[in-house]
Amino acid sequence: MTATVSTGSVAAPVRRRSPLRAVLAALLAVVAFLVVVLPAAAGLQVLRAARQDDRTPTDVVVVLGAAQFNGHPSPVLAARLAHGAELYSAGVASHVVTVGANQPGDRTTEAAVGAGWLVSQGIPRGDVTALPVGHDTLSSLTAVAALMAKRGWTSATIVTDPAHEARSLAMARALGIQAHGSPTQHGSGSSLTVEYVVRETGGLLFFWVVERRDIDQVVGV
Repeated sequence: MTATVSTGSVAAPVRRRSPLRAVLAALLAVVAFLVVVLPAAAGLQVLRAARQDDRTPTDVVVVLGAAQFNGHPSPVLAARLAHGAELYSAGVASHVVTVGANQPGDRTTEAAVGAGWLVSQGIPRGDVTALPVGHDTLSSLTAVAALMAKRGWTSATIVTDPAHEARSLAMARALGIQAHGSPTQHGSGSSLTVEYVVRETGGLLFFWVVERRDIDQVVGV
């Protein structure tokens, strides 16, 4: 009679993951997200919005302000106004709002100059509103949101430079506006220079991380 010898396997020791290594891995993932993923997403958003020309019908066309010189629009502002007038003529909206305050020493505002220019191009005075508020995009769009709520408007087509469109849309939507983007296609400010895209990518990141939280607190989101 032959005896059978059973050979049992010896379990390999379990290697426990160091808590420190787990923490470091998590920190590296966060750093990679902040340094690589989030900026890349912001940059792609800037480029995507810059190339879109959304002509969905809305309640109002909003032309964001830019510099004016002694009552005359700067080339950048003129390009925005011309595009806003084109959208009005195409029937995208039946009203145009121009936005922007004045700089120290100015005798008028960006909004007033813009409204006057639009009227000089044949748009009826009653279809144009000058909103002389805002020294930056967020304050300007905050004033626009208040005006729209007062007049019962809910949707807007935002006109600005291509690289600036993504940040403007993000702010408008955070303020409760059903915002569509139609950036300038020609003239000053319409070129997607590397410097402008990088600057606006940083601006959009700052909005996502800092300013959006402040808006949410104000509107109660």
